[in-house]
Amino acid sequence: MKRIVLACAAGMSTSMVVTRMEKEAAARGLAFQIYAIPEQNLREELQNYGNEVVVVLLGPQVRFKLEENRKLTDSYQLPIAVIDTVAYGTLNGAKVLDQALALIH
Repeated sequence: MKRIVLACAAGMSTSMVVTRMEKEAAARGLAFQIYAIPEQNLREELQNYGNEVVVVLLGPQVRFKLEENRKLTDSYQLPIAVIDTVAYGTLNGAKVLDQALALIH
């Protein structure tokens, strides 16, 4: 199954975003495994599942790690971006899913 990975600081707010994204994906008939991991675990996650991951989104709280992680995702030819701050703050799963899908296509 294709994976959408959200990499964040602690994961509390991000887990709520994931839940909303999963509901939205299901409503649209999209099959993705969507989940959050601590940003510092991204390298290991890609080593284990890089062939299944289709996009990486960084939580706004770790936006300063974008370029560092871009070097990592580039080696897997994966798009990466910082989650839209307003969508994240309002737990707008549909908008964050749209952002992920736009990066994939």
